[in-house]
Amino acid sequence: MNKPYTNNLIHETSPYLLQHAHNPVDWHPWNDTALKKAKTENKLLLISVGYAACHWCHVMEHESFEDTVVAKLMNSNFINIKVDREERPDIDQVYMNAVQLMTGSGGWPMNVVALPDGRPVWGGTYFRKEQWLSALEQISGLYSRNPEKLHEYANKLEQGIKAMDMITVNTNEADFNIEFIDETVTNWSQYFDRELGGLKRAPKFMMPNNYHFLLRYAYTKHHKELQEFVNLTLTKMAYGGLYDQVGGGFSRYATDVNWHIPHFEKMLYDNAQLVSLYTDAYLITKNKLYKDVVYETLAFVERELTAENGAFYSSLDADSHTTQGHLEEGAFYVWTTEELQQILAADFELFAAYYNINNYGFWEKNHYVLIRKDSDNAFVKTHNISIEKLNEKKNQWKEQLLNIREKRSRPSLDDKTLTSWNALMLKAYVDAYRVFGEAAFLKSAEKNAHFITNNQWREDGGLNHNYKNNKSTINGYLEDYALTIEALIALYENTLNETWLFTARDLTNYVFDHFYETNNGMFYFTSNEDAMLVSRSLEYRDNVIPSSNSVMAKNLFKLSRFFDNTYFLKTATKMLNNVKLEIQEYGSNYSNWLDLMLNYTQPFYEVAATGANANKKIKEINQEYLPNKIVAGSTKKSKLPLLLNRYIENETLIYVCVNHTCKLPVKNSQEAINQLKNK
Repeated sequence: MNKPYTNNLIHETSPYLLQHAHNPVDWHPWNDTALKKAKTENKLLLISVGYAACHWCHVMEHESFEDTVVAKLMNSNFINIKVDREERPDIDQVYMNAVQLMTGSGGWPMNVVALPDGRPVWGGTYFRKEQWLSALEQISGLYSRNPEKLHEYANKLEQGIKAMDMITVNTNEADFNIEFIDETVTNWSQYFDRELGGLKRAPKFMMPNNYHFLLRYAYTKHHKELQEFVNLTLTKMAYGGLYDQVGGGFSRYATDVNWHIPHFEKMLYDNAQLVSLYTDAYLITKNKLYKDVVYETLAFVERELTAENGAFYSSLDADSHTTQGHLEEGAFYVWTTEELQQILAADFELFAAYYNINNYGFWEKNHYVLIRKDSDNAFVKTHNISIEKLNEKKNQWKEQLLNIREKRSRPSLDDKTLTSWNALMLKAYVDAYRVFGEAAFLKSAEKNAHFITNNQWREDGGLNHNYKNNKSTINGYLEDYALTIEALIALYENTLNETWLFTARDLTNYVFDHFYETNNGMFYFTSNEDAMLVSRSLEYRDNVIPSSNSVMAKNLFKLSRFFDNTYFLKTATKMLNNVKLEIQEYGSNYSNWLDLMLNYTQPFYEVAATGANANKKIKEINQEYLPNKIVAGSTKKSKLPLLLNRYIENETLIYVCVNHTCKLPVKNSQEAINQLKNK
C-alpha cells in the first residue's frame, strides 16, 4: 500500500528520519536550505529531536505527526525540522540545554520552537495531541502579535545556554589527593541503594562508568563495603529483567527500583560499556555470572548488531508487533504462562521457579519478564538438583526460547553506524580478549578497527561521525576522536601492533588542531570546521557515556607516557584541575574524571616487555587486575620511548617503571606483577 505523503526526509540515511518521511508534516532535515527558508519566510523553527529506538518518539509520531490536523497547523506556522540525536549530538546538546533551563528536565522526544536564527524560545519533551496543538497555537499567535517578547526571551535564554557550556579555569596549582576522592565518594554514597543496588530512585540507569570507577576505587582502597555494593549492583542488574535472560544483552534502563521491568530498547553504547565493566569485575572476583554476562552479551552483539564488514549497528527498538499485529513495547521479549508450558513441558515448574513466572516476574497483560532472584548455588540447594544439571537445563531452555523468539516479529533495527559507539564496542571486545583470551574477540576488535580506519577516515586526517549505505555525511565530533583514540590505545596494549598507537597519536594531534580551546585548556565538542550553532558546546560532565573531555584527558595522560610528551601531560592535568572545582558536589557526573585522578594519587606504572615472547608475557600480566598501568612491548627493536635500547637478542625482559624510574628488568611475569603490587 502506497503511503500518501512524502516529505524532504525521504533522501536521508538515518532510520529515524526515514521513519518520518511519510508524515503529512512537511519535515526537513537540519541543513542550510531549511534554515535559510525559515529566515526568508520569517517563520519560527520547530525542531523535533529523537532517535530510532525511542518508544515515546513513536507514540508522539502516531498521535500528532501522522495527524493531518496537527500537520496543517505545523506546516502553516513553522519550518519543521527533524533531528536524529545520534547523528547530530551537537544540535541535541544545544537544545537539550535549553529545554533543561526552561523546564528543569529533559528527555526524548525533545521538541523546541526557535526563532528563524535558531535561538530557542520554547520547548519540552513528549506532548499529547491536545497539549501539542494548544502550545503551537499559543506560540505562533504570540510570534505574530508580539515577536519582540520572544526575541527578548531568546536573548536571555541564549546567555543561559552559553553559561552552561562555560568552565571556570582553575588558577590554583593542581593538587590531586586520595582524601579529595574519599570525600567525594562519601558524599556520593548517601544515594546508594544498598539493598537493591544502583541509586535509590527509579528509573534506574546502569551508568557503567560510575561502577567502573567505584570498582577500581574500592579495590585500590581495600574498601570491602563499597566492593560489596558494586558487586550487589552488578548482580542485581544481571538477574533483573533489564538483562535479556534468553538472548543476552541489556536494555537501556529499568523503569522500577528493582531492575525488574526494562524499557526494552537495546543500545550499542550500553552493551559495549557493560561488557568492559563486567570483564574487569570478573578479573577481580572470578564470578562466573560476570563471565556469562560478557559472553552472552557479545553473542547478542554478534548476532543482532554486527554488519558483515565488522561495523556495529546502533540499536534495537523497544517496540515490536504482537501476534495480533499491534505494535507494543517489549512484545518480542515477554512470555505468557501458556506459551512457556507448551514449550518447556515437564521442565516448566523448574523453569518457572528459576525465572520467577509468578508475581515477582509478572509485568502486564498476562505477560512475564524473565527475572532471576537467587544465585545458582542457593537455587540448587532449594530444588535438589546438581549445579551441572542446572547449567545443562539453562542452556537447553535458552536455546529453545531463542529459537521460538527468532520467529516472532522483530524489533526495528537502527542500522546506521556511529564511529564513537563503534569505538566503545571495539574496546569492549579488546577488554574481553584481555581477560578471557578468546581469539574470536580479538578478531572482532581488529575487524572493527579496520572498518573505522578504512571507512571513517577523512582525507585531512580526521574522522567522520556516521556511516550508512556506504557513505559518511557528518564530520566527526570530539566523542568520535576521544573514544576511537581510547580504543586504539587498548588495541595496541593487547596486540603490540604499533600502527594502532601511532594512529591514536595522530588523531590526538588532529584534535588539538581542530577542537582545542587555548583559553581554558579544554576541547570543544565540534570541530572549528563545523557551522556554528547557538552555542559551541564543551561537553565535560560524564553521563551514560563518559564525557568526551574526560576520555580525552585520560588519553592524553596515557599518551604522554607512551611518547614521553610533557605537553600532553600538562594538558591532561590542566583539564582535570579545571573540573576539580565541580567534582565533589556530584561525583556520579564526574566518575571518569575521578578515575583519571586515581592515576595521580597512586603510583602509575609503565610496563615494557621486549623480546620474542613479549606478547605472551603481556597476556600473563593482564590476568591480574592492574588498572594503574600502561603496557608497551615489541618482539624486535622499537623507537618508542618506553622500548628504546631495551631489546636484547634471545632474551624476553619485562621492565616496570614509574615516574621515569625503572626497577631491575625481570624475565618472569609473576615477578613483574609483584613489582607492580609493590611486593
